[in-house]
Amino acid sequence: MSTTERAPHTGRTTPPAGERIADWTDSRLGIYNFRFLIRKVFPDHWSFMFGEIALYSFIVLLLTGTWLTMFFDPSMTETVYHGSHEALHGIPMSQAYASTLRISFDVRGGLFIRQLHHWSALVMIGALCIHTLRHFLTGSFRRPREANWLIGFTLLVLVTLEGFVGYSLPDDLLSGTGLRIAEGVTLAIPVVGTYLTLFLFGGEYPGHDIIPRFYSFHILLIPGIIVALVTVHLIYVFYHKHTQFRGPGRTEKNVVGQPLMPVYAGKAGGFFFLVFGVLALMAGIAQINPVWTYGPYRADQISQGSQPDWYMGFLEGALRAMPAWEFVVPGGYTVNMGVLLPAVILPTVMMAVIALWPFLEAWVTGDRREHHLLDRPRDHPTRTAFGCAFVALYLVLFFGGANDVLAERFHLSLNQITWAVRIGFFVVPALTYVLTRRICLGLQRRDRDKLLHGRETGKIRRLPHGEFVEVHAPLDRPQAYTLLSKEVRETVPAPAPENGGVPNPQARKEMLRHRLSRWLYGNQIPQPTPQDMRHALEHSGHSPGGHGSSNGHGSSNGHGPSAGGHLDTGRQAAGEEREPDQEPH
Repeated sequence: MSTTERAPHTGRTTPPAGERIADWTDSRLGIYNFRFLIRKVFPDHWSFMFGEIALYSFIVLLLTGTWLTMFFDPSMTETVYHGSHEALHGIPMSQAYASTLRISFDVRGGLFIRQLHHWSALVMIGALCIHTLRHFLTGSFRRPREANWLIGFTLLVLVTLEGFVGYSLPDDLLSGTGLRIAEGVTLAIPVVGTYLTLFLFGGEYPGHDIIPRFYSFHILLIPGIIVALVTVHLIYVFYHKHTQFRGPGRTEKNVVGQPLMPVYAGKAGGFFFLVFGVLALMAGIAQINPVWTYGPYRADQISQGSQPDWYMGFLEGALRAMPAWEFVVPGGYTVNMGVLLPAVILPTVMMAVIALWPFLEAWVTGDRREHHLLDRPRDHPTRTAFGCAFVALYLVLFFGGANDVLAERFHLSLNQITWAVRIGFFVVPALTYVLTRRICLGLQRRDRDKLLHGRETGKIRRLPHGEFVEVHAPLDRPQAYTLLSKEVRETVPAPAPENGGVPNPQARKEMLRHRLSRWLYGNQIPQPTPQDMRHALEHSGHSPGGHGSSNGHGSSNGHGPSAGGHLDTGRQAAGEEREPDQEPH
């Protein structure tokens, strides 16, 4: 009798379902060609989260905005209200305002979604402002990221404009007052202001065209441009590599951090739900923009204490602080500088300075290198002081926009507050600039002192001859490396007025560069030289491997340039990875 034996079934004869799905997708889309993205490395730092907060808030905005479009009626047709809010029964209003009330009181969850949408917009703009400030203070706008800086700046402007347009859609008394101000600002533009007002508002405000036009801008045109720019912005981030702060193992050609999959993706996903949850909590417990308390817009009414959203507060403050000043030019045209200067010229100059700063700094320094390592704000005192002065100017105008509220709450004179804003417009940014620069220089001196004498331990020791001294401990290698790896910038030398008896045709231009370079990089605290480090080491009575001295002062580090050698770059932290070196793009 014959028997048939079968081999034991020890493994699978077919691939798992996930692998089959991946193979099917790759055969049609070629996803395996993008496997390098899985190992893309992202550094860890708390300041990088502001960009993520802005992105996640934008996603919430898209979701809630899509829901709100199903119930909102962008029509200026007049109707009489007979809804759930009895205080407005029988009041004539536009369909836009009536539909906003219906969303708030009659649609299940409507008020929550409205407030979630509004809070997400405020948080997104705030996160974008801090994100832009972080890039400015750390110098991440330098080559090769100038184009991405302009994209980010354009996003900030568009998101601010999108917020104002959406804020104006309910056609309540508060938003209508803001639109009336926008019409006045547009009319103040010389020559073309009348035509721009006609094209935008369709005639005399309020009219019947502005809300439908703003609705199209709000749900279609501006969001489409924002989505496109965000996509390009993120592609640039991937292409240029992520910036990182200086530290052991970090160079201009690598990135030290966590890979995209699974670490960074898991953290980013969790952070998204955290942001979503905080926004939902704010929407549920913090009331915002209660349009039913303002009533519908009427041209003959305005409420005391009316304030726009915070991102437009500086424009309101500039308008309130500017004196009434106008003149007539030949031809009979009236130029209203009381509106044109604070609401058109000033914001344009502020935006131009932000947008063009990377190119100004590159022209002054003549630096054409690629930069992937960030500056600490204290290492660039002038830039940091300028950025803080810019924020101080914004805050002065912001509080100026609430001069009536401040006068009422604190029982002050409205005129005195207005004059304080006018004076503070010039004084506060200047004082902020000087104070911030001195603080940065003081922090530089402190870092130099740490390198030369070590860090303070708080321990007091009495020496044999009776003197009391504080014990200083040497810095650890990673911290010393970070302090010593600071990029030292030299000022542009002064040009020669002539060369061999021939006048220098570029003398004025080069002299301007020289003066701006001295303003940007002059009078900084120099880095300790290897001789300074050795002298400090000898003065404290240490050898490169020493641990203490008789006088209680520790050495600066006991290693690195002070010992005549090279700094140890240190070992990578557990779990961290390095992105491979790449050729400059």
